[in-house]
Amino acid sequence: MAADVRAVDELREAAEHGRICALAAHGQRDLQRCLAAHPALFAAGPFDAALASSVALAIAFSAPECDAAELRLTNRAVLWGFALDWQVDHLATSAAEVDQLVRRQLAVAAGAPATANDPLGRFLAEFRADLAAAPAFATLGGAWREAVRRTLEAMRREWHWRTAGRDGLLPLPSLADYLANADNLACTVVNVGHWISTGDPDTPDRLDRLVAASDAVQRALRLVNDLATYKRDLRWGDLNAILLVEDRAVVERELTGLLARATELLDELRVDCPREAAYLTRQLGYTSGFYRSTDFWGVA
Repeated sequence: MAADVRAVDELREAAEHGRICALAAHGQRDLQRCLAAHPALFAAGPFDAALASSVALAIAFSAPECDAAELRLTNRAVLWGFALDWQVDHLATSAAEVDQLVRRQLAVAAGAPATANDPLGRFLAEFRADLAAAPAFATLGGAWREAVRRTLEAMRREWHWRTAGRDGLLPLPSLADYLANADNLACTVVNVGHWISTGDPDTPDRLDRLVAASDAVQRALRLVNDLATYKRDLRWGDLNAILLVEDRAVVERELTGLLARATELLDELRVDCPREAAYLTRQLGYTSGFYRSTDFWGVA
């Protein structure tokens, strides 16, 4: 009898995993259509099929209670974050170019049309138009624009840190300053968009607490990412937390503290926001497990 019960449980668990992977398959196909529709934005190599698959899987396992239509914008928000990161970190060659990119994205986030020579802005304009159709956007559109602004400013700040450090003009930031700039991971901006497109009627009243918890998860994931991608960051010339300290163990200890703080906030949030707390918890756990053996980016 016990063996029969275990077999039934294993079948149910496998079926649920299959359902979530099917949800991810729908998301991957949509992201691949995005890649094909914006060839000037998504260069072959770093934006490969595996990246689209990895993003869709991460979102599907973070929000398995949603359907494919509900996760479409969340997947696309992640893709915009990757495209923005690539534009700032690897294509921009001057401070003026980064400033122009930030101005354009801020204008589009506020509702301005993208210019003809701005493929990143065109992608964001499409996303904004879809997000603005969500009922909650009327109330929370300003919160999304603020999350976009924070992400853009964080990426611009890191560009200056990296460039000044490379040229020997300024010392690299402290680990504390680096973590305070964790919006460059573009995690919270994705989550705010997700809550606008899928949130319940109480989301506006809870958004400040949700953002605080998301920021805590974002800081932890900043270090999860850095610990996993240190060698790649060295090859690509990217900034990494390990470069800011004398010993990798310092970053590992900091991550332990950040995980504890994030878990504490998520436990508090779970009392009256169980769905959102579960989403952030799965996001933190899934991404931590994913980075143990691979990376989202394709080969540049």
